[in-house]
Amino acid sequence: MSAIDDATARPNVDQKVLQYETFINEVLKRDLQKVVEQRDQVYEKISQYLQLKNTIQSLQEAGSQQLKTDVDLGCNFYVQAEVEDSSRMFVAVGYGFFVEMTHDEALRFIEKKTSQLKAFTEQLTKDSAKIKAHIRMVLEGLRELQGLGDLPESRRGDVF
Repeated sequence: MSAIDDATARPNVDQKVLQYETFINEVLKRDLQKVVEQRDQVYEKISQYLQLKNTIQSLQEAGSQQLKTDVDLGCNFYVQAEVEDSSRMFVAVGYGFFVEMTHDEALRFIEKKTSQLKAFTEQLTKDSAKIKAHIRMVLEGLRELQGLGDLPESRRGDVF
């Protein structure tokens, strides 16, 4: 290869490297962040349903219909509340809807909902692994474009 060919090829390689780096930073890393945040939100929902399950089981064990509790009015302002009959409750079923249920109905619903949410988190985990693999593949392509050698095994790590 002549010096002229090398001089014209180098800017093209630098431009490609810049395009790949931009793709990693603006697309892949942003997508990975969204998937991880979505998965964290689903874990939070699972936690809330499991907390409700524990509360229902405690109510059933106590056998009392009357309940005293603190209710969050928003912005961490709480008031004391007294429930005369706690045999039925409203459960958030999604999309802002609440359904009145007995304890047994609520427990069955919670089991179904948490298993569905766990399956969704597994899918989100697989999606994040795919995105990490894409990031790794593009980084390896960049290394190849720039003519750099492979990283030693000890330096290779997680993308995030």
